[in-house]
Amino acid sequence: MNNQSTVRVWDILIRIFHGSLVVSFVVAYLTSEEENLWHIYSGYTVLGLIVFRLIWGLVGSRYARFSEFVRSPAVVFDYVKSLRGGHPRHYLGHNPLGGWMVVALLFTLFVVTLSGLKVYAVEEGKGPFANVQPIELAPIASAYAEDQDDEEEADREQKPNGTNEADEEFWEEIHEASTNVMLLLIALHVFGVILSSRLHKENLIKAMLTGNKNRQ
Repeated sequence: MNNQSTVRVWDILIRIFHGSLVVSFVVAYLTSEEENLWHIYSGYTVLGLIVFRLIWGLVGSRYARFSEFVRSPAVVFDYVKSLRGGHPRHYLGHNPLGGWMVVALLFTLFVVTLSGLKVYAVEEGKGPFANVQPIELAPIASAYAEDQDDEEEADREQKPNGTNEADEEFWEEIHEASTNVMLLLIALHVFGVILSSRLHKENLIKAMLTGNKNRQ
């Protein structure tokens, strides 16, 4: 295959970002049951990668920009119809569904890391939120506490930074739930990559590694 049949789509920074994000998330997930520095630093790495991707999505190369692949609901609907017909339109960058999947993945990852930092601050008194006045969770925490026994409520201990066990449990629930949503999105993402590769007869995994995609 000659060079004229392929086009450079994913720049080197996007490819490094993608690989680094996969590794960092896997490390963070595998060490989630162990309160150690691997989990914490991999979480910080994920957050830093999210910030980079948001910036690069505004000022980066053509196919890295959100304006290139985040399309209107009407375009997404038309693409879904073409999928059902078995002849979907080919996009050099992300297709309309893939574009919104990128947004969903980034948003969910942000919730995962934000809630993780809150848990770190409440449990260990460390991290960027350690000395920040806690968000008023009275309406949410109170509703959560109503489902607990009176004895459990009486045993709540005030944390040094002004939060209590209700706050800790709240952020732990958010962290766990958002992580589970992330795992679901990853599964859907992998399925979408496999399906798109078959429909368009191209290797999208190889394309992310090399940066090149076939012209069609």
